[in-house]
Amino acid sequence: MVTALRSTAAIKTGENFSPATVRVMLVDDSLTVRTVFSRMIERENDMTIVASASTAERGLQELENHRVDVILLDLEMPGMGGIEALPKLLKAAPGTKVLVISSLTAAGAEHTVEALRMGAADTMLKPLPGGFNDDYREQLLGKIRALKGFAPYEQPKRAEPRPAQRRAGKKPQVLAIGASTGGIHALNLFLRRIPKNFDLPILITQHLPASFIPVFAKQMEMAAGREAVLADEDVEITRGRIVIAPGHGHMVIRRKGSRYVTGLAYNQVKSGCTPSVDPMFETLAEAYEGKVAGILLSGMGRDGTEGADAIINAGGSIYTQSADTCAVWGMPRDITERGLATAVAPPAELADKVIASVGADAWR
Repeated sequence: MVTALRSTAAIKTGENFSPATVRVMLVDDSLTVRTVFSRMIERENDMTIVASASTAERGLQELENHRVDVILLDLEMPGMGGIEALPKLLKAAPGTKVLVISSLTAAGAEHTVEALRMGAADTMLKPLPGGFNDDYREQLLGKIRALKGFAPYEQPKRAEPRPAQRRAGKKPQVLAIGASTGGIHALNLFLRRIPKNFDLPILITQHLPASFIPVFAKQMEMAAGREAVLADEDVEITRGRIVIAPGHGHMVIRRKGSRYVTGLAYNQVKSGCTPSVDPMFETLAEAYEGKVAGILLSGMGRDGTEGADAIINAGGSIYTQSADTCAVWGMPRDITERGLATAVAPPAELADKVIASVGADAWR
């Protein structure tokens, strides 16, 4: 009861919260979901619910009266759905991060990946009845804190990023991209900048639930204007093709004579991610003898850092997304701060810099 009273008082009085408090707004037509999320969040000393809305229309109205750090947005609601509301929410509150709460259905996956493309920062699957357990709660709270910048591995900020200090390495024969939270939006910006007649193979590892990966692959295919396939055993890496890590394993690369093929690995990795960027980067560095351009886009945590070191040590180059354009500046951060990035820039500019490093043999 105390929790409910604290939340109501905050909403009614516009209480001034500490900068260390994450201000959350719930937008979901289910009273049960709003109640469960409210209880989870209000138990935390560094979070509070500043607004709760059963429709997207009401959510937009609430943004006129409350400053919000993170919006938990249901996509399937009566009236204005979440997809229609998303750009309006982002326009009304440009600094706010949106965490999409998605259903387990095929339609839910398609809508969620579209929302992530449009600028939603991250997603959580809406569990089946009885699934709102402690594990789910910890995942949800972790994502909310990360979007605010409060996750332990995202702080404290040590310093402003140092300027890129490393020259481009060996001329790349392959591009490899690692991304997580906020990465789908960045990937779309990056791939749409790549000319259609630029045909070096592109490999992608994006942290996503396995059920979302086929929809994600189709979206990457549309953004890049080239074929996208999922990695599996002995899938050949060829020019003009995108190869994407599946959701249930890590993409690894081997050389077979003059051919390069993918495989799948299922081992535990330091980051705990599946799929993980590190195995992709590490095996590419060996198979291609460093002739790799690795790109680290927005994402939570440090996945990709060790793999990036492997590419750099083999003579390749790493390009990182700039902090101010990341939903969460985690994955690109370490390489950037150590001055090991060949370039640090927004996604579209990174594409320009990678293209400039390749030379004429990447064009058909």
